[in-house]
Amino acid sequence: MTLYTALRHFADSYGLAVIVALYLTLCLWHFRPGAGVHVDTAKHSIFRDDDHD
Repeated sequence: MTLYTALRHFADSYGLAVIVALYLTLCLWHFRPGAGVHVDTAKHSIFRDDDHD
């Protein structure tokens, strides 16, 4: 078995499962119970330096 074939079999099976799990983890990370403060901080951070009085 060549290296290419071994890597292709890994990517087709376990690699795909790892990528899907990582994607779901990163997408759902913002909806965890303790994330509200961080989301609000990030949401308003672009307006922090505005000096429109």
